[in-house]
Amino acid sequence: MSSQEETWQASSSSSPSLPPPPAPPPPSCHFVGKRDDIIRRGRLTKLLNGCRDVLVLYHQGKFHAMDVRCYHAGGALEHGDIEFCIHQEFNGRVCIVCPWHKYKITLVEGEGLYQAVDNPTIKPLRTHWRSKGVKQRVHKVTEVNEDIYVTLNDSEEAIESDYYQTDKHRTNLRIKKVH
Repeated sequence: MSSQEETWQASSSSSPSLPPPPAPPPPSCHFVGKRDDIIRRGRLTKLLNGCRDVLVLYHQGKFHAMDVRCYHAGGALEHGDIEFCIHQEFNGRVCIVCPWHKYKITLVEGEGLYQAVDNPTIKPLRTHWRSKGVKQRVHKVTEVNEDIYVTLNDSEEAIESDYYQTDKHRTNLRIKKVH
């Protein structure tokens, strides 16, 4: 080994090591936008994989993704308000409220929530919140190098919001827009 090679080897081994390059997103992820753009806008909608309309939103430091149409009647959730309820029944969960019929859907689980009355004959009525179970399909959000990706929830189990992702619904929507 020449003295020049020894010098290069010594200097390269003593120099600070470079961080490893960032890992690429998994192949099943779909790019939806730049982190700062989504934060600035608050929410956006994207057609992913040519078949799934997804709402991506940023709320209180976290990104969320779910089917864009409400499971109940297809309301456009991109126009829904976000509610953070501190009521005990909600357990502090954050919900999106459908603008059409005020259905409440948790952002993390896609759970439908409703106000229940145990005994309607007792006045005043005492209400509390209950879950209908998962009704809205939610999807995984990943951030890589300031880019935001969504991995579609590919669970085989049918969820009510799936109906609004079908060709039948899209055809009905196009017919309504024409008339």
